[in-house]
Amino acid sequence: MKNKQTGVTNKGKVDIDRDILLSIINLAAKEISGVDSLTNSYLPLIKRPFKNKTEGVTIKFENNNTLKVDIYMKVRNGYSVPDIAYRVQENVKNSLNSMVGIKPGKINVHVIDVVCDKDDGEDGQ
Repeated sequence: MKNKQTGVTNKGKVDIDRDILLSIINLAAKEISGVDSLTNSYLPLIKRPFKNKTEGVTIKFENNNTLKVDIYMKVRNGYSVPDIAYRVQENVKNSLNSMVGIKPGKINVHVIDVVCDKDDGEDGQ
C-alpha cells in the first residue's frame, strides 16, 4: 500500500493513488501566473529520466499520516518570488482539500531558477 493514501470515513475506506495526488499538485502549481514550469533539475542527471511523471513534485507521508509536499519550479522574470511561492502553497492546499479531502502538513516551494522571456529584447549575449 505504498502508493496509496488511505482515509477512513464513516461510510467506508477511500484509497487515493499517489499519481492522482501528484497530478493535482502539479496542476495547482501551474495555475499560478508567474510560474514558468516545474522542474526535475534538482535531481542528479542519472535519475531525471525515471522521474518524468512527477515533474518537479515530491510527496511523502510522514509518521502521523500527514502529507509533506515539495515543489521545484522555475519562475518568470518580473514576478515577486515570495508572492508566487505563497500563492502556489495556498492553491495546492486548497486543491488537495477540495478534491480529495487531504490537508497537507507542509508545502515547501523551491525556486530553482528565474526565467527571462525570449522576447524581452535580449539578444542572447
